[in-house]
Amino acid sequence: MQRIRNAGHFLEKVGDLAVEAFHVLGLFVIGGTIVWSAAHAYLVDIMQKPYASLDDILLLFIYLELGAMVGIFFRTHRLPVIFLLFISMTALTRYLAIDLKDFDNMKIITIVSAILLLAVAAFILRYSESKVSPSEELGLKRHDLSDTSGTKIS
Repeated sequence: MQRIRNAGHFLEKVGDLAVEAFHVLGLFVIGGTIVWSAAHAYLVDIMQKPYASLDDILLLFIYLELGAMVGIFFRTHRLPVIFLLFISMTALTRYLAIDLKDFDNMKIITIVSAILLLAVAAFILRYSESKVSPSEELGLKRHDLSDTSGTKIS
């Protein structure tokens, strides 16, 4: 009976190791793809022009936010949902800035309302995160990786 328990424990550890290895490999692939795409957009699309337009700069912010999200997920094993909201707001802002002249008033109001709704959701998420965090529930010290405490990353 003890052998079966030991084998089960061993298999559980091997399974945990395999999941962790897949997790790390997946994050490296996603991170590498983000860097590759951002470098291509910067070198091929942006640097070939005499100047960067607003939509080019907003695109770089989207890549920056994606990279930061992967980095935080890599370090904490938690998906920072607030970054998805920031990316969505930036993407909608970019869409609005690029095609504004082609939109009717209703479409502009819809996009601006969506940005406002995402901003309110980000505020609620940030507020609730500051009041109750999962690490406080577990009695652990929380390392703040959000942008509210400055740009220092330790």
